[in-house]
This record gives sequence, C-alpha cells and structure tokens, in this order.
Amino acid sequence: MSVSQQIALRFVDLESAHLPEIMAIEREAYPDPWTVQMFQQEIQSKLSCFHVVFWGDALVGYGGFWHVGDEAHITSVTVRREYRRLGIGRRLVTHIIEEAARLGLLVATLEVRASNYHARNLYRSMGFEAVGRRKGYYAGGKEDAIIMAKELDDSRV
Repeated sequence: MSVSQQIALRFVDLESAHLPEIMAIEREAYPDPWTVQMFQQEIQSKLSCFHVVFWGDALVGYGGFWHVGDEAHITSVTVRREYRRLGIGRRLVTHIIEEAARLGLLVATLEVRASNYHARNLYRSMGFEAVGRRKGYYAGGKEDAIIMAKELDDSRV
C-alpha cells in the first residue's frame, strides 16, 4: 500500500475562502502564477470543475478541468511543496479523471512544462500520451508546453 493510499484525503469544491491559501501555494509553485481573478473565474464558470485537497485540516493541493465538448481540459494540478512526492498529485489526477468520466467526457487533455519531468512521468504512468507541443507557451514565450491526452473510456488510471 502506497503512502497516498494511506492518507485520508478530502476533495471539496473550490470556494473563495480557499483563495488566500491557494495563492500562497501558487506563488510557491510557479514562476508565472495564476491571479486571484483567474481562480474566481474557475469558481464562477459553469464549465469548470475545480477542487481543493485537504489532508486533515491542511489544504495540500488543488486542481481541476474545464468541460469543453466531450473533453476534460485539465487546467491545474498543484500540490504544496512540503506534501509532494507522497502520491497526492496522483490521487488528485485520479479524482479529476473520475469526475470527468462521471460527466461522460471521453478524453482528458493537459499542458505541462517541457522541463517538468516529474509531472510528465506522473501523467505518462497514468496513461497520458504526448500528442503535441505548444512553442513558447510558458513564461512569456520562454518555455514550451507538452500537450498530453488520455482517453477516459480506458479504466486504467
């Protein structure tokens, strides 16, 4: 049994009350973090399915997707630095995929920094395949994004 399977995680819908803590994690995790307004749009949009992850009382991560046609476009998967490498990211992606499948969506897509080998390996281990590249997608055109996709009718997560 992995550490992540032993952890009692709780997934809840993103709310405005979570934003101060999420913004602290966002600034820690990314050189070009989302803004408060971007997270507010996730809360307000009917096309967004966005959750925060708690381990006990600690908010340890967040992520979600946009419901676009028959696709779940994963917009964010983020785990607080001190909780990384415990399997929480895998559990978060699994939760996102399960939510998308529950809605009848057929494919999940995402972009990941070309330099983020840990995330790319995680997604690949979960059945995502690289299907393209967006040149200069991150950091003001300085880093490419790898586009990855996974069919959701495949029961292997």
